[in-house]
Amino acid sequence: MSMSQKEMVEELRVQWKKLWKERVDDKIRAEGVATADYCDLFIEKGTIIHATRNFKALNFKEILDQYQIENSERYIPPTPHEGGWTRFIKTNVTNQRSRKLNHAEFFLYEKKPEKQQLKKGGRGWLHK
Repeated sequence: MSMSQKEMVEELRVQWKKLWKERVDDKIRAEGVATADYCDLFIEKGTIIHATRNFKALNFKEILDQYQIENSERYIPPTPHEGGWTRFIKTNVTNQRSRKLNHAEFFLYEKKPEKQQLKKGGRGWLHK
């Protein structure tokens, strides 16, 4: 991959972040609206960028594909459902079973508080 493509992706990423930071949230219509023109992202001022109903979400990968950038998946982090570094560490590096056993052992060997001496020899409050 050439440096020009890397620079292009970085510029697009900066504009992408700026687009999402500067959007106007219309709480009545439950929409997010672009506040400026983003020519590189093919988004005009007033374009709905986030909505709750009947809406095709913007996709950074599609924008990279329009610019014909090679290996565009490389620049986009995976969704949390697919997993990322955190999920990889949880599933492959950390042994879940040993962590559960340690947690169970903690409660197994926990010291129980000693019982206090009962009032009136344990006869209760009715007896004098």
